Amino acid sequence: MASISRSDIARLVLRVGVGGVMAAHGTQKLFGWFGGGGLTGTAAHLESAGFRPGRLNAIVAGVTETVGGVLLAARLATPSTGAAVTSTMAVAAATHAPQGFFAMKGGYEYPAVLGLASGTLALAGAGKLSLDELLHQRLGGGRLALFSAVVTAGATALVLRRRQAALAEPTETSASAAGTHTVTGPATPAASGEASTSSPPRGATGQSLTMDRPEREADQPPL
Repeated sequence: MASISRSDIARLVLRVGVGGVMAAHGTQKLFGWFGGGGLTGTAAHLESAGFRPGRLNAIVAGVTETVGGVLLAARLATPSTGAAVTSTMAVAAATHAPQGFFAMKGGYEYPAVLGLASGTLALAGAGKLSLDELLHQRLGGGRLALFSAVVTAGATALVLRRRQAALAEPTETSASAAGTHTVTGPATPAASGEASTSSPPRGATGQSLTMDRPEREADQPPL
């Protein structure tokens, strides 16, 4: 093995740190460890955020973070692993974007930092202190890194597009339902065969004109 540089040591520290954090977040989603919600809680949260179906997205996110974190820490298949983790963090950052940048206000600061670190590792490679180096970069070559970047970028765009479509569905449904209850024309008069509930016409004195005249004619003696 060639001489080890400070860059190799720095990449080792970064991989172990980022990989450990990602693996911890993944086990929160999958198993409920470290105070996480497990699959049930994560699926409900993702469903409400527009990632549907929630359980499938929870499994994908949990597996990507857990396996990706372990592989980053182990320095194996670093380009593909780093790209996959970057994709997951990009989706998380986009979800937090409406709350602004800073994490203390629910912003995208934290997932953005993890995503940038993972992406940097994917581009830079694992270094000499890695399993990729022991395998002669069979799983960490430049072509694989490029292929992983293209695939994960497409997957990220697809997931975010489907989320936007899912969030737009309730708005369109509500607008459609409101339109069906809106009166757009004048009230339709009652049909000729329907019973009328209006009062009969009255004279100047307020008495009904409907029955008065026949009754008076009946009281007069016949000629």
